[in-house]
Amino acid sequence: MMKRGKILIVDDNEDILFTLKMLLRPLVESITMTTDPRELLPLISRTHFNVILLDMNFRRDAVSGKEGFHWLDEILKLDEKAVVIFITAYADTEKAVQAIKQGATDFIPKPWQNEKLIATVSSALQLSFSRTEVETLKQQKETLKEQTEALTLPLEPTRVIGESAAMQAIFQTIRKFSETDANLLLLGENGTGKDLIARYVYEQSPRKNEIYVPIDLGSIPDTLFESELFGYEKGAFTDARKNKPGRVEVASGGTLFLNEIGNLSLPLQAKLLSVIEQRKSSRLGSTTSYPVDVRLICATNTDLYSAIDDGQFRQDLLYRINTIEIRIPPLRERGNDLFLLADFFLQRYRKKYKKELRGISKEARKTLQLYRWPGNVRELEHAIERAVILSTGTMLAPDDFMLRSPRSSNTVSEKDKYNLERIEKDAINEVMRMCGGNITLAAEMLGITRTSLYRRIEKFGL
Repeated sequence: MMKRGKILIVDDNEDILFTLKMLLRPLVESITMTTDPRELLPLISRTHFNVILLDMNFRRDAVSGKEGFHWLDEILKLDEKAVVIFITAYADTEKAVQAIKQGATDFIPKPWQNEKLIATVSSALQLSFSRTEVETLKQQKETLKEQTEALTLPLEPTRVIGESAAMQAIFQTIRKFSETDANLLLLGENGTGKDLIARYVYEQSPRKNEIYVPIDLGSIPDTLFESELFGYEKGAFTDARKNKPGRVEVASGGTLFLNEIGNLSLPLQAKLLSVIEQRKSSRLGSTTSYPVDVRLICATNTDLYSAIDDGQFRQDLLYRINTIEIRIPPLRERGNDLFLLADFFLQRYRKKYKKELRGISKEARKTLQLYRWPGNVRELEHAIERAVILSTGTMLAPDDFMLRSPRSSNTVSEKDKYNLERIEKDAINEVMRMCGGNITLAAEMLGITRTSLYRRIEKFGL
């Protein structure tokens, strides 16, 4: 087994230093020794030592222990969590007990019993490892929390725009269960705003002051799914060089948003179901469970009921995540919401790009109305942004949008029209044109991963 830890020994007796080194060498990765306590602070400033063995007296005629107490204070000023073991004579036992009250971890009397000395140092090493791991976990959780909040908590409350009957029904449903912790499933095509609705629900919930942790399962490689969701222990796999909490653990007490839940493999569906049912989880490489208290919001563009029929999704998991189920309508079914959203995005990007635009022309509005918006609200936002950038007038005109015609042309032969590869190639070509070559956006609109899109681009020579 690989040795861990570093020990610093400070004693004015070189024979004691040599003996301690021989005894403790099998326990740790490295041992540093010095007879001069004045070297203590420079040493611990440069290197983290898991355990420091410190002599109580450094002059032959000294018996008061003042030097030891002095250096103990200096060590703890530099590192209040330092693990310090005093080396003392039998007659100094009372002073050693006093030192423990002042912050030392333990003491070793001279002469010592080898077995007891090794046991004392081993316990001190474990204490140091535990403190380090706890501190690391706290820092990781706090860092992830800060990063998540920076990404997910806007300066202003989330605004969901919609006056259509379909959207008003959604708002009414949200109001009905806003004070509950019921799990929520959002269904809808790509770009309909499922992530926005999820955040809006969170802001109306009892957990609105707790952490909100979103995770896009569609953007995570299969090999990283489990470690990202549930975390891992150091050594759990080749690159696991330190402990890392998963998103489920970080979200405890708050809300966890799992976007594209339909991408979850069957084995991970089983583990997620277990977490929901037992309200506890464990990291990869660990046998220890931790409690889980999360409000779960899931979203997908997949027909989960068909996936169940095809054996690709667990029915029991579906019934756990869809206590409340909301279908987000596509933009083409939202009537006048199209123009409300278009005007909203126009104001946003007019200010961003400092354009003197008064609005969208009547002809351009007709163009927007005739278009099918396969990419939904997300596509509309990008279309408005692009039009604002390209516009040279005071009103957005049809030519500023560069949208395809509402009906596809019939230039393709009847035979080619039903060729799957031809259909797929044309779809990718069209979406890439609409997205201005943006791979990430195109993959989202097509409902596939970036990796899958790259493979298809290479396959079709696009």
